[in-house]
Amino acid sequence: MIKRNDIILGVVALLVALAFYLFFSLTKSDGSKVEITVQGEVYETLELSQDQSFLITLENGEYNTVVIEDGYVRMSEADCPDKLCVKHNKIHYNHETIVCLPHKVVVEIVNGEANTVDLIAK
Repeated sequence: MIKRNDIILGVVALLVALAFYLFFSLTKSDGSKVEITVQGEVYETLELSQDQSFLITLENGEYNTVVIEDGYVRMSEADCPDKLCVKHNKIHYNHETIVCLPHKVVVEIVNGEANTVDLIAK
């Protein structure tokens, strides 16, 4: 049998989940730049407003192709074995990322401003 307290707990959990969803969806901001890092070092920074295709070629001949179209960025092609980065949805919000783990490539949307505050270290 479902008790009264179980129903109250369920409603409270749903309200908390709804509050988190609304907070994160309302505080999202569009980014203005695409920062590409390879093995932890910045490889290239591109404008999100300029449609283009960018080829990332690694020292061993492996590659990834990043495409910027209509303010969105996606990984259109890669020669990694799993191709999870290619299957990833296109992104455009600040701090969204596409990661190719086999090639150690990270594509991140940024505002173009360096943020010196590290929230994790606080």
